[in-house]
Amino acid sequence: MNNRIIISLGGSIMSPRPGYLDINFLKKFRQIVLKHIVAKKRQAIIVTGGGQLNKQYNQAVKKVIQPKPIELDRLGIAATRFHAELIRIIFGGFAHPEVLTNPTRRIKAKQPIICACGWKPGCSTDKDAVLLASTFGCSEIINLTNIDFVYTKDPRKFPEAKRVLETTWSKYLKMIPSRWSPRLNTPFDPIASRLAQKNRLNVAIINGRKLGQFIRHLADQPFRGTLIKRDK
Repeated sequence: MNNRIIISLGGSIMSPRPGYLDINFLKKFRQIVLKHIVAKKRQAIIVTGGGQLNKQYNQAVKKVIQPKPIELDRLGIAATRFHAELIRIIFGGFAHPEVLTNPTRRIKAKQPIICACGWKPGCSTDKDAVLLASTFGCSEIINLTNIDFVYTKDPRKFPEAKRVLETTWSKYLKMIPSRWSPRLNTPFDPIASRLAQKNRLNVAIINGRKLGQFIRHLADQPFRGTLIKRDK
């Protein structure tokens, strides 16, 4: 892992249900980033998802009118921006004062933390994370999400689904839908996955509610989660 780290922080980790922010998580996440990244002279680029806030507003709009999909996307992007501003503020002077809204724009930040949000309709935060990795020259993304592992199938529907500890993009892409749609529920979406495969990135899928595993991965120790590796 190089000195610059891309962290994709799922909105459902910060806000597991509508109208609720997990303050304990925010405190622990802040401490870990400062102790295990900033103190070690690394830079963290944190891109946030919309999570339950996105879902709440999308559902509210659909009870009033039948909005176009692009409008729901715009609401989702606004939710990611709201979360990014929250993360930027809790890091105070350690964070670059501007939220990065375009993942293809490379900025020179003196601060060790850069916060980023959703970019434009039709582009998930998974894809944003991949674009950020490309823009800033990173070889790996840490995806803090709400699952422990990638499974061969959806374990909620298929009891025979098996957990995957390590795989490649070629194998992973066979486990998930080939097409992306907004709010598609996969560990890492297909468009972002194909781009990550092309750019030869590694992605670590870690349950963001089990931050000890996040620490272990930052220390290059074995962790509980799934590593999706570049194809040989």
